[in-house]
Amino acid sequence: MGIESEELPGGVVLRPAAPGDAEALCAAYVANRKHLEPWEPHRPEDFFTVAGQRIRLDERLRQFAEGRIVPWHLESEGRIVGAITLTGIILGPFRSAYLGYWIAADQQGRGLATAAVERVSRAARETVGLHRIEATTVVDNAGSQRVLEKCGFEPIGLAPRYLHINGAWRDHRMFQKILHDDDPQI
Repeated sequence: MGIESEELPGGVVLRPAAPGDAEALCAAYVANRKHLEPWEPHRPEDFFTVAGQRIRLDERLRQFAEGRIVPWHLESEGRIVGAITLTGIILGPFRSAYLGYWIAADQQGRGLATAAVERVSRAARETVGLHRIEATTVVDNAGSQRVLEKCGFEPIGLAPRYLHINGAWRDHRMFQKILHDDDPQI
């Protein structure tokens, strides 16, 4: 799949995940552990190690090679400052995927999440060939909901106790973005 790198505001680069990213990913997750905690599942301690990130990254790249996910990283001055991923890619007549993303605490408010979601939405349509993207947010994650709405995602409902986040089953707001209504290229 021909996923290209693109420059975002402030010189941040949105690029495909690469095999050598484990150390930078580890540093990013360690630096943002408290910032991400309210929005993510509990992570085992080995998640916050280079070895743990290498295992996770290898698995993600294997899934990418199989066409099941597309992982990108946001990089600034040699460090990873965020990630955005299409997961659960289903082709055929459904042509849909889930979107997830995070931005480092010190990069908030710069429009990076919005720019990344817009570019990944374009790649989802033009490169991956998707019809639709779904995203969910914890009910009180107003910032992420604003990003999705700015990028053309529409709210489609509430999913009670949808994901186990930060130690509890949390309700999530569900969003979708229809990318086009063309016939699928099956």
